[in-house]
Amino acid sequence: MNNTTPNRSQLIDALVAEYEFLCHDDFDPDVDPSPAEYRSMLETFTDDELVDETSVDDDFTLDEYINTYA
Repeated sequence: MNNTTPNRSQLIDALVAEYEFLCHDDFDPDVDPSPAEYRSMLETFTDDELVDETSVDDDFTLDEYINTYA
């Protein structure tokens, strides 16, 4: 772990990567946004909202999240 605060771009990239991973086998184009649409939505979020979207906690830290999905 690098113990540095990720920048906005890293957060968005990691969130999109997680989204693509989670939707890989269960994507429904009728209800799920495309990865590009999800990225566009994330770009409207504040930095705090982006961190909230990661759902990190004391057991799975932001550093671990970024290392997993970056």
